Amino acid sequence: MSAIITVGLDLAKNGFQVHGADATGGAVLRKKPRRAQVLGFFEALPSCIVAMEACGGAHHWGREIGKLGHEVRLIPPAYVRPFIKRQKNDAADAEAICEAAIRPSMRFVPVKSEETQGAAMVLRVRELLIRQRTQAINALRGHLAEFGQVVPQGAANASKLIAIVEDPESNLPAEATATLQVLIGSLAHLEAQIGRLDAEISRCAK
Repeated sequence: MSAIITVGLDLAKNGFQVHGADATGGAVLRKKPRRAQVLGFFEALPSCIVAMEACGGAHHWGREIGKLGHEVRLIPPAYVRPFIKRQKNDAADAEAICEAAIRPSMRFVPVKSEETQGAAMVLRVRELLIRQRTQAINALRGHLAEFGQVVPQGAANASKLIAIVEDPESNLPAEATATLQVLIGSLAHLEAQIGRLDAEISRCAK
């Protein structure tokens, strides 16, 4: 068997797909190791280029495989698709990744450290919580509108919505008030969590 120069690794939850190619680009290895076998497989493999799509879990595997002496290349999924020659499946994906990795004009994604990923996670979680806060405010506004209470859009007006619910003279039905208090409680929790993340972002920025 010719020496393996490039390996395309298609990531999965359990069954991974490996496609190995020699210096001419010819296929010399096709294998489907289980998740627990992946590092053992690459540990036994001579140093080579190992390419993966830059998707969920790729940076973790990139770090671990890189520790074994291999050159890891992460490729944006959109750059891999043009190299799929037949019906899309794990084997075809691994082969396409392998071929894309050796193209001289290909652009790669640097493997991120755990610290870098942790910092980026703070921003993504904050965005998620802000979307949830917006949904809670919109729900509160929509329900109050059903009782003739209209408040302009915008997170800055959330306090006005809360004031209407908590005002005993707003003449809201008791059942509605109890339900809307649940939304208000969720909104307060979201605000507190967003504040914690904001503080963490400020700390990292300093």
